[in-house]
Amino acid sequence: MSKVAMVAGSSGLVGMQLLHQLFQNPEYDWVISFGRRELALKHAKLVQVTVDFNRLEALNLLESIRAQNTGGQFQSLLKRLESGEVALSAFCSLGTTIKNAGSKEKFFQIDHDFVIGFARMALGFGAKRFFYVSALGADAESAVFYNKVKGTVENDLKRMDFTYLGIFQPSLLLGERNEHRLGEEVGKVLMKGLTYLGMFKKYKPISGSQVARAMLVKDQETHLSGNETIPSAEMHKISA
Repeated sequence: MSKVAMVAGSSGLVGMQLLHQLFQNPEYDWVISFGRRELALKHAKLVQVTVDFNRLEALNLLESIRAQNTGGQFQSLLKRLESGEVALSAFCSLGTTIKNAGSKEKFFQIDHDFVIGFARMALGFGAKRFFYVSALGADAESAVFYNKVKGTVENDLKRMDFTYLGIFQPSLLLGERNEHRLGEEVGKVLMKGLTYLGMFKKYKPISGSQVARAMLVKDQETHLSGNETIPSAEMHKISA
């Protein structure tokens, strides 16, 4: 049976690392990336599907892949998707900042609505496992808006019928981003110093590649079931 990864948020720090690791991992035959625009990236395993995250329910995935199958390169994938001879795992690292979103309402749409919409689409298409990049401190009851939204997403995902839901809660993320986040950069410097001194180890910064690695390590486990929350400290151990 072919193993296929469905990925949303591929252009981000964790998502890009995830794509590269999926390409290198022989366990995965195909990688389907969903995004608002096509990435400047080519690989024999990669299928890019351009989507409107506001209208995911209108997406015909098979037709979208057929439209790109001009040379027959995706024929085996199409056959397996049509026959159900695939093991589908969905990975989601969609997210932004309130500054980049422009408002709390837009932030909620991207970080909550788009994530839940992708999860519903993946579940409807047959994905049994869902791996979500949340944040350390996520709590639906939090007074901090960012943490409150992340916690709400986690709760809504837990109500869905995936065989396994993995919620990954990284601390400050290390790695190259497309945009500069001053507050995050200051936080990284402070937390590196504190963790070096042995303080606040649970908040030790973690690289995007480590988060991606932890997600794939978990997906290699054969008997996953239920909901699991993996904090940053655990990801450091898994990805070591």
